[in-house]
Amino acid sequence: APVRRVAIFGGTHGNELSGVFLVKHWQENGAEIQRTGMEVKPFLTNPRAVKKCTRYIDCDLNRVFDPDNLGRTVVEDIPYEVRRAQEINHIFGPKGSDDAYDLIFDLHNTTSNMGGSLILENSRDDFTIQMFHYIK
Repeated sequence: APVRRVAIFGGTHGNELSGVFLVKHWQENGAEIQRTGMEVKPFLTNPRAVKKCTRYIDCDLNRVFDPDNLGRTVVEDIPYEVRRAQEINHIFGPKGSDDAYDLIFDLHNTTSNMGGSLILENSRDDFTIQMFHYIK
């Protein structure tokens, strides 16, 4: 099936500023990421951590996109990142459903001397592998 909806996340870790700057830039001027027949949405994933320039507020946002946390009841003392993961899942998912976005790029950066890196969630998807070869 064709890829019709793509999200670009920045700020999953609030102290990784490359994705934050790119997402904010594309939110103001998204012409360079738009393509005919495709919706591309830049999205700031962890705005509280970005504001404090810290990796996370209560727990690592990358680690809470699992069925248990996504299905937790929202109560007053639920960790911020769990609540945020639920919100993101609602906007871009639900994860694994037919309504979910076709592809999500989650932009990160590191201080290690490793150059650019692409991490696949699933290496069995021919389209994604070919796209990563193109990007690289």
